[in-house]
Amino acid sequence: MAAFARVRLIMLTSVACSTLAACGADDIASPGEGGTIIINPTPTPPSVTPAAGCPTISGGSLTDSGTINNPSIGSFRVCTLPSVITGSTTLPKIAGLVYRINGRVDVGSDQGPTEETSDPADVVLTIEPGVILYGESGPSWLNVNRGNRISAVGTPTRPIIFTSRDNIQGLNTENSSGQWGGVVLSGRSQITDCASGTATPGTNACERQTEGAVDPALYGGVLNNDNSGRMSYVQIRFSGYILSGNSELQSLTLQAIGSATQIDHIMSYNSSDDALEVFGGHAHVKHLIGIGAEDDNLDTDVGAKANFQYGIIVQRPNVGDAMIEADTDNAFDGNTPRQNTRVANFVFYQNSQNASADQASMLLRGGTDYGVYNSVLVSPNNPCLRISRTQTASGTQDAAIDEFGAPIFRSVLMQCSSTKYIDSGITAGATAAIFGTGTNGNNDAYTPTLTSLYINGATETAVTPFNVSTLNGQTFNSIELTRAGFFDQTTYIGAVKDATDTWFQGWTCNSATANFGTGNTGLCTSLPTF
Repeated sequence: MAAFARVRLIMLTSVACSTLAACGADDIASPGEGGTIIINPTPTPPSVTPAAGCPTISGGSLTDSGTINNPSIGSFRVCTLPSVITGSTTLPKIAGLVYRINGRVDVGSDQGPTEETSDPADVVLTIEPGVILYGESGPSWLNVNRGNRISAVGTPTRPIIFTSRDNIQGLNTENSSGQWGGVVLSGRSQITDCASGTATPGTNACERQTEGAVDPALYGGVLNNDNSGRMSYVQIRFSGYILSGNSELQSLTLQAIGSATQIDHIMSYNSSDDALEVFGGHAHVKHLIGIGAEDDNLDTDVGAKANFQYGIIVQRPNVGDAMIEADTDNAFDGNTPRQNTRVANFVFYQNSQNASADQASMLLRGGTDYGVYNSVLVSPNNPCLRISRTQTASGTQDAAIDEFGAPIFRSVLMQCSSTKYIDSGITAGATAAIFGTGTNGNNDAYTPTLTSLYINGATETAVTPFNVSTLNGQTFNSIELTRAGFFDQTTYIGAVKDATDTWFQGWTCNSATANFGTGNTGLCTSLPTF
């Protein structure tokens, strides 16, 4: 009777398993005098199969480059972008298809520093939500030329992903980086450090070449409200390939873009250089996440008038340099327009000692004007702040040289090493006085109570925030510093108010460095199957 019952149980289980098609090779085991009985299921087919072919686009042709395989999820059709996209076009989301960036891909041609009636029609590259693009190994990068635009607008549940070939093939680890170039937006706003020694900074004659680019890839002009398009809900992974010499791209490079450009909900993962670098212009960026960058994280140069609100920046252990690096110490640091950058509601989490000469978690130099508001710096292994050069620390406004005054800190918490400030032309004591712990909500003896690295705890919640909306629409020296309505007034400091604040969820990916919860695209080393 007992033997009959066992046989009946095995038969019923076999039927159930074949019906559900969900049992693995070890899922059916029945102990008994005859040993373990294993029933082999039908192999599970791959979840991704290649699309039949490449779509037809305007402004050039896609090349069918065969298929690429990921052993975990299946194979994709590979459609290679043309080297120049000559007309407005859309890259549609098609199941089982990825787009390949092979070498430099230009969106339109450079239309120069001014808008002319003789200019060709603007080229707009539209990328649909959920699209995955990868850079071929080496100096592969996307350049949106002056006078043209990108519209890469994902959604909270279907972000657009720029990544590397190895990531597509499932070969990457959490230490992979620098496998392709990155994304570059080139605009027509004011810059300094002109390529030509005879050009006047901040004029149409003042142009610069993209660092490391072999062929011309210029930016600069005087259109401070220029529009290079929109990027929203975008991941950029494993970027930063060296183009030439010691010049390498970041995940996202914003060079001379204007204030009409919309940049929000951007995630950089494992850039071998910076997470984001801004060269001049009037960049306005909200909801930035930078994980695992191997150089600096927020790098602003050559006269940038940049504004940032809401950011989570986390280093990989034992990798990376400064959290903030502003401007450069060179012969041109007296150029105007002078940099004036504002950063609000960020959490900076530095896991290791700085890797190079920056020496501190925040390096402000080259005469830059800078403001940090409602932010948290966790850097127990490093000095927190270094201010270099007398002009950077100047407390006097002077319109003649576009000098806004000394760096400003309001409601900023810092956890530093025993040496909190560095002598660098400006004494450690003078730097400490500029930070002003114990005033304006600032504290350089902070002990974090953050959870999950970036969610406010009791200590952070107790700080009264500065009302950054008062910075909106502010002008100085006849130049707009912050566009109207950009900064939100918040009731909290830091990037994430509490556990109910979930702006970082859904469109991000996870790693051992930083986990952004469930319901997103999974591990950064893997691919989603939208």
